[in-house]
Amino acid sequence: MRIRIFDTTLRDGEQTPGISLSPDQKLSIAKKLDELGVDAIEAGFPVISEGELKAIKMITSEGLSAEICGLCRTRKQDIDAAIDGGLNYIHTFIATSDIHLKHKLNMTREQALEKAIEAVEYGKSRGLQVEFSAEDATRTDREFLKKVFSEVAKAGADRIDIPDTVGYATPEYISQITKDAVDASKLPVSMHCHNDFGLAVANALAGVRAGAQCAHVTINGIGERAGNASLEEFAMGLQCLQWDQKYETGIKSELIYETSRYISSLVGVQVQPNKAIVGDNSFGHESGIHTHGVLSNPLTYEPISPELVGRKRWLQVGKHAGIHGMNAMLEEYGITPTDDQAKQILDKVKVLGDQGKQVSDVELLSFASEVLGDTGIKRIVHLTGFSVSTGIGTMPYAFVKLNIDGEDHIGTDYGVGPVDAALNAIQKITGKISEIRIKDYGLASISGGSTALCEVTVKVEDADRNKVSAKSVGEDIVTTSVQAVIDGINRIMLKKMLKEKLAKN
Repeated sequence: MRIRIFDTTLRDGEQTPGISLSPDQKLSIAKKLDELGVDAIEAGFPVISEGELKAIKMITSEGLSAEICGLCRTRKQDIDAAIDGGLNYIHTFIATSDIHLKHKLNMTREQALEKAIEAVEYGKSRGLQVEFSAEDATRTDREFLKKVFSEVAKAGADRIDIPDTVGYATPEYISQITKDAVDASKLPVSMHCHNDFGLAVANALAGVRAGAQCAHVTINGIGERAGNASLEEFAMGLQCLQWDQKYETGIKSELIYETSRYISSLVGVQVQPNKAIVGDNSFGHESGIHTHGVLSNPLTYEPISPELVGRKRWLQVGKHAGIHGMNAMLEEYGITPTDDQAKQILDKVKVLGDQGKQVSDVELLSFASEVLGDTGIKRIVHLTGFSVSTGIGTMPYAFVKLNIDGEDHIGTDYGVGPVDAALNAIQKITGKISEIRIKDYGLASISGGSTALCEVTVKVEDADRNKVSAKSVGEDIVTTSVQAVIDGINRIMLKKMLKEKLAKN
């Protein structure tokens, strides 16, 4: 069965507190969503601003494969604005729960139903495809909800939508009212589930199992409050979980991770590390038991192949690590210790882990160097000089001096801030030497007060598109950022150098 993916990242996703997108940003996201293979893109709410209308016009004129939709209240001016934006598909809504009718709309049930019918009839009279949503459907009287869906179907609606507006429903109840909606309307039914109780994806899947043919989703599950059903979890759940029938979507799953990272970076909302499918830790393993199993057969501790969603498996050493996982990491660098040497290296790893510290590839290689006595396993890049200057009326400027494999290199550059200037200066050097580029940069505060610690995470990439991540924690944002980047550069250069060395031997 083919399930339709209606992406509302540009509408409901943009309602995430702190997100505000320009027309150009909206267009770039729409293109990414189209490449991903979504069936419909809710481009925005046309009537709310000139910028919103401009963005919608840009998207509708782009010639994308996906259907482009706009949100409208049950008001003629909203529908007219959608038409002005070049849309031929609207998603119109009105609240139907008693709590919304009494405290928000000051309407009776009959008045709300009349408005719903009028909006559908007007949209159809203007030649539009109309999808109707009964806002707060899951808290609406069940008999009244059936009546609403029946009447808007008679008025000409093409689709109906069941919004779990405050994430209040359970999968069992969603199943019941979805069957009601299918029976009452005889129309294709969509699910629009919010995640206030962490059930958005489960509820959307339950709706599909009960007869819905579409789900409204967002990339990374962004949206108001706790967010919406996440596209990546919903699509992969349909594709990979055990069902009694086969479900298909148009999603190109190998593009999921790339799309997730792109949108996360553009909207400025970080993906939590333990987020399903796209979180940093989704395909990461540290525990010795897990790494041993994964190395023997990935299915032991991975439900799907990471490559299926554009990811790669990674192993981490730490106090939970085992010999098998650590040796697998060392093998990437062409290092094969004896059993006794491996035990000595692992003991050093566990000591550092017991101190609450993360063990990076560079530290692992340093421990291996101590045990094996191989002087070639060391930090290739050393920060030997660093300063930044900034102030009111002057553009931030940075000076960086690096020693790379015994040779000194100097880089200077400007930036929009001291961190940007420092990273630009480093990239000037590494771009010339090893074609290494800084691809991602993330900053988070991990403690409060005047002595707050910051955590910087970076991803660097070489000319062969090999990527490594590095993390640093400190009090000064600029220094911590530089340390993280240098650590990342060391990891990728060490890996490349030792692989080349192994290939020659």
